[in-house]
Amino acid sequence: MLSSFSDQTTWKEDPVSTTATTRAIEGTAIEVGLFMSFELGEREWRIAWATSLGEKPRLRTLRARDTKRLLEEIEKARSAVNARRVVSCYEAGRDGFWLHRFLHAQGIENRIVDSASIEVNRRARRQKSDRLDAEKLLSMLLRESLGERDLWSRVNVPSAADEDARSLQREYRTLVKERTRSANRILGLLASQGLAPERIDAQLPEWLARVRLWDGSALLPGVRARILREFERWQFTHAQLLGIEKERRDRTRNLEERGLDQVRRLFALKGIGLGAAWTYGLEFFSWRRFRNGKQVGALAGLAPTPYQSGDLEHELGISRAGNRWVRGLSIEIAWGWLRHQPRSALSLWYQERFARGGPRARKVGIVALARKLLVELWRYVEMGVLPEGAQLKA
Repeated sequence: MLSSFSDQTTWKEDPVSTTATTRAIEGTAIEVGLFMSFELGEREWRIAWATSLGEKPRLRTLRARDTKRLLEEIEKARSAVNARRVVSCYEAGRDGFWLHRFLHAQGIENRIVDSASIEVNRRARRQKSDRLDAEKLLSMLLRESLGERDLWSRVNVPSAADEDARSLQREYRTLVKERTRSANRILGLLASQGLAPERIDAQLPEWLARVRLWDGSALLPGVRARILREFERWQFTHAQLLGIEKERRDRTRNLEERGLDQVRRLFALKGIGLGAAWTYGLEFFSWRRFRNGKQVGALAGLAPTPYQSGDLEHELGISRAGNRWVRGLSIEIAWGWLRHQPRSALSLWYQERFARGGPRARKVGIVALARKLLVELWRYVEMGVLPEGAQLKA
């Protein structure tokens, strides 16, 4: 057990006790460690630190992202207890991984904790403040240091290069949403006037100039100007999307970056487009090290959650934990797999087991197919094992 009182502790066997071990443990040095937790806010950071589980935590508050002051506080705390080892933790959030890399560069062990895995009292109302959050994280960090297992879930931290490789595909998803919002606003404004264009493209301004309302009159200038301004935003976003699509194709074809080899393997399969290959390859498979298929399904949030209590036993559905982008995409790819890979073993399994059922049975079955397919694709990109019966593109 860690102690804050002495660096040297000697344990000797009690010759009277009948439960004493037959071998004395002498001269065991217990190294004092400094344990810290961060509660990261937008304007302020709160730090709690202690050296043992029974010790009352010390609290410090400093300006957010003030790394100079942070190192000064850590050095003061380290000197006060004469600690050689410093261990810290904070919840995964908007600050991302830069603080983790900064702490590691200073020789500090750090853990990034999944917020959903932090235990709470299910019976009582839970008070919520930065001080209590920091103290809760600190107590769990100390318990982990004492050997308590499965206490929380740590976030797998990618390298700076792996994190940067995900930027292009994430930006693409964001721009698709923005373009869809602009298109929906344009369609909504036109619908309020009783109009519906065939499509939204470069000819929309000309169409607005000649279109007529139900009474034969032209669009009023206020509505028309508003639609044109929204169309300019749509055009700008659409042009950015076309540029990203071109860059994505060029990089996939010509570059040898880490993860792109897996992207090319996935894109070679029928039923998987370039966007899906980029999300799977760079977001999920390239920098993570899965040990088995269960970890693959769990990280995508496709793992089952059984409920069993006494004679009561039923399934609560999928966990929905993990990467939501991959989880949503895996369902889409599963439907496309049935269409483009009808003779594969997975498609035949689905047809035999779920195709004759109703809509609910098919929806349940597609989730099961998505989980199986995700595991098969992981084996394909990692071990080169092609899914049974699957076909490659020409």
